[in-house]
Amino acid sequence: MENYIAEINQNLNILMNKLPDSAVKEAMVYALNGKGKRIRPLIFIATLNSLGVDYRKYLDIACSIEMIHTYSLIHDDLPGMDNDDYRRGRLTCHKVYGESIAILAGDSLLNEACRIIIANSHLNATVKLELIDSLYHASGINGMILGQEIDILNENSLVNIDILNNMHKLKTGALIAVSFKMAALIANVDYVPYQQAGYDLGLAFQIQDDILDVVGQFEKLGKPVGSDIDNNKSTYVSLMGIEKSRKKIDELFDRIDQFTTNFDSPEKDIEAIVNLIKGRDH
Repeated sequence: MENYIAEINQNLNILMNKLPDSAVKEAMVYALNGKGKRIRPLIFIATLNSLGVDYRKYLDIACSIEMIHTYSLIHDDLPGMDNDDYRRGRLTCHKVYGESIAILAGDSLLNEACRIIIANSHLNATVKLELIDSLYHASGINGMILGQEIDILNENSLVNIDILNNMHKLKTGALIAVSFKMAALIANVDYVPYQQAGYDLGLAFQIQDDILDVVGQFEKLGKPVGSDIDNNKSTYVSLMGIEKSRKKIDELFDRIDQFTTNFDSPEKDIEAIVNLIKGRDH
């Protein structure tokens, strides 16, 4: 995984270096270099590898997924959203560059992600359109943004588990699921089982976050704990408690493990990423 992460980071730097110098570019680079786990581009790369595709031809596509994720984090942290001061152990983008520049940095990452897919020289126009449609469907009003809306509108209220599951599926799961799907589209295989595994992984990831917000440590999380409680948000922990939440995580990983057992080496890359998420404490 470390080699993959190094390649992703190297390509992100290459892509950023092509942009004209500006305060917005500086803020984009700051946000991208925030010690992220690179889970979504790692999933994309590992899935390509599992399907026998040379992932190095599509590292720019992996970077476009990470740019979408990073833009969402910049905007999530803004005063009008979660109003966070810290992200991954550092001051959030708007705390360093100001709210206006941070908004523009997020907007720019969103736009660059699309432009990068268009510029890829190894894909035909049809596949590029499929990738763009999938990525922006998952991150837009049909996916991540709708999940964020549900989250915002239900602050200070106790929602039921079905609403919470749908919110997590959209807000977190959609971008993880599309990382699987985009690789399957490039490999020209049925993406449905990959996408479902992504939704399961996204829900498990989010429930882990709900638990860590209660039992985690600032030194590991890189942000204050208890923010969900402070913002009166419904979480798996608030609805089900920690033990039942952990049981739900185990059920989801059991389903994901059934998916990963369909692959042989070097397809175990997917399994390695799943295990990385299983054992995370931040």
